[in-house]
Amino acid sequence: MQFIEYLKALFLGIVEGITEWLPISSTGHMLLVDEFLHLNVTDSFKNMFLYVIQLGAILAVVLLFWKKMWPFGVKEEGGILIKKDIFTVWFKVVLACVPGTVVTLLFDDWIEAHLSTPVVIAVALIVYGVAFIVIEGRKKKKPRVRTLDDLSWRDAFYIGLFQVLSVIPGTSRSGATILGALLIGVSRVAAAEFTFFLAVPVMFGMSAIKLLSFDFAFQPGELGILLVGTLTAFFVSLACVKFLMSYIKKHNFRIFGAYRILLGIVVLLVFLLIL
Repeated sequence: MQFIEYLKALFLGIVEGITEWLPISSTGHMLLVDEFLHLNVTDSFKNMFLYVIQLGAILAVVLLFWKKMWPFGVKEEGGILIKKDIFTVWFKVVLACVPGTVVTLLFDDWIEAHLSTPVVIAVALIVYGVAFIVIEGRKKKKPRVRTLDDLSWRDAFYIGLFQVLSVIPGTSRSGATILGALLIGVSRVAAAEFTFFLAVPVMFGMSAIKLLSFDFAFQPGELGILLVGTLTAFFVSLACVKFLMSYIKKHNFRIFGAYRILLGIVVLLVFLLIL
């Protein structure tokens, strides 16, 4: 039977690895999967598992963008080279994280208790799906911000304000960040890259909080399930992020908007008419 649980963790890791980075809401997908594919574990472990497997996804991004994210190097004559431009980006990331962190600390428990419902998730999927289609359908203008180096402190803060929207289940952390960036004139590539930067402290922080709350109280077999899900999310994320960055260089985000609308309708049908 333990083998079956590993297979379930493998599938959940695949879903996490795909949906964490595409702006289609990992929450909406996990909700659907959880209804039909129950892990035979305690509720406390499952709650922790669904957050901590995100570490696999974030480590994939860190690996792929290591040169852009790591602010230290080695000088030709020896010694440590400090890359000020990368440090500046990280300081902007910290600024962008402030609004979301404040809202999460104040309202996370209330949101989890009152908004983590199929209807709320479905509505968020549809609303932001429409938003992607509308925003990408505007008259094309040359992006004001083409690279992360062009991003101002004000831009970073504005994007952080949009990230607050992601506390509503079904919105998508990457989706909210990308939407906000596009609205203020950031290129698709820069918007996606800033989303990756933002995800590092946010996802590491949330995973650490969940692990500490769980108190590392693993039951027999649970650690193996967590490792399978996390490693799967890591390898799938490697492929997914590469795909996304290649795709948006030639295409827009409208297909993701259409997919969100379709998924939102499916969620409503499943939970209102079937279950």
